[in-house]
Formats: sequence, C-alpha cells, structure tokens
Amino acid sequence: MYWTLELATTLHDAPWPATKSELLDYAVRAGLPAIILENLREIEEDEEEFESIEDLWPDYYLAHEGYFYNAEEY
Repeated sequence: MYWTLELATTLHDAPWPATKSELLDYAVRAGLPAIILENLREIEEDEEEFESIEDLWPDYYLAHEGYFYNAEEY
C-alpha cells in the first residue's frame, strides 16, 4: 500500500468504524482516486473493523500534524 497525506485525507469522512468492504463501497460511491481503491483492495483482513484511517496508515497523525505550518513557531 502507498499512502500519502493527500490520499489518506480522502478517507477522513468515511463512515468509521468500517470494514474493508464498507470502505471500498464508500470509495466507489464518493468517486475517490483509483489508487485509494487499490490500497483498500490490498488490505488482507476482510472482516476486521477499522476505527479510523490511523488503523490503515499509522503515520497519518504524524504526517497530518507536521503538514500544517504554524506561524507562531516562527
């Protein structure tokens, strides 16, 4: 699986918690990019319920926090 902050953010509004099939259904209905569908199809656990994008890409929180420029720090 290949995740970036931009790709992972597209799943931020998914109906969490969700299984692989629910996420795939959401991605298709929302018209998300093909790479998202490919990433979701690579998930091995078909019936596992994922609580958030962090379950799929543990670095999401770190990437998201480091992405925004904080003017107060500079």
